[in-house]
Amino acid sequence: MRATAVRRTALAASAAALTLLATACGGSSDADGKDGKDGKGAAAGSSSVPKTPAKTLTADELGKAALTQGDVKDTKITPAGPADEVPAAGVKADKEECLPVAHAMYGVAQEGSAASVKRRVIDEPKADGKKKSLEELTEGGAEDALKDAFDLTSTFVALHSYEGATGADAFTALKKAAADCAGGFTVTVAGTPTKVVSVAEEKITGGDESAAWTVTSQDDGEKAPFKLVALRKGNTVATFFAFNLAAVGGGVTFEVPADVVAAQDGKLA
Repeated sequence: MRATAVRRTALAASAAALTLLATACGGSSDADGKDGKDGKGAAAGSSSVPKTPAKTLTADELGKAALTQGDVKDTKITPAGPADEVPAAGVKADKEECLPVAHAMYGVAQEGSAASVKRRVIDEPKADGKKKSLEELTEGGAEDALKDAFDLTSTFVALHSYEGATGADAFTALKKAAADCAGGFTVTVAGTPTKVVSVAEEKITGGDESAAWTVTSQDDGEKAPFKLVALRKGNTVATFFAFNLAAVGGGVTFEVPADVVAAQDGKLA
C-alpha cells in the first residue's frame, strides 16, 4: 500500500477518537431528566416561539418517539447507555457564548429540560459482493478500498423535552451561539481540548423550526468536519451530531444526515 494510503489509515485511526466525541460521548441514557444546560439551533431556519406552550413529553413518551431499528434504512440504531454520559459541568468552552454549541455537540440539555432520550445511528457497511484479494488490489485500489471502508456516517441523536417556553428558548440560544462562534472556539471535555475552527451554516428543513451547520475541528493541522442539526417540534428539541471517518482531511464529502433528521421529525409528529 502506498504512502498516501498508509497516511489515510493513520488519519482514520486518529479520527476514531473524534468519533467518540461525536457519538459515544453524547450524553445520558433514556429517561434522563434535567441534566443541565444546552442550546439548540444556529443560522439555518426560522425561530418562532409558540403562542401556546406545547405539551411537555415525559421520558416514556420521548422513548416512544425516539428512533428505533428499522426507522432509517441501512443503519444500525441503538440506545445510548450509561457509559455515554457526559454531565453538563464536564463540557467547557473557552468562549462562554459558544457553550450552547459545545453542549449540543454532546447532547447536553438546556436548563429547563424535563426529560431526555438519546440514540446512536450508524451506517451499515455496504455489502457489494466485490471483495478482492490483496494480489488483485493495485496500490490505488487498496487506497480506495480503505477509504470506502471508513465511509460510514455515525450520528448521535438527543431528544430533550422542555417546560413552558424553554424549548423555543433553547433552540434560539443555539442559533445565536452558532452565529456568534462562526470563527471557532475550543471545547474541553474531561480535560481533553478540541479546537473548533469554524461553524458554517448548512441547509435543513423540518419541525416547527430547524437549523444545521458544519462544525470543523482541527488537530495537528488536519481538519475533520462534523454536521450539527437542531430541530424543534412543539416543546421537544432534537439535536443530531454526525461524523464520517473518511471525511477527515478532506478524503470524502459527507452531507447533513437528512434521512435521520426526517425520520426523527416524522416520529415527533
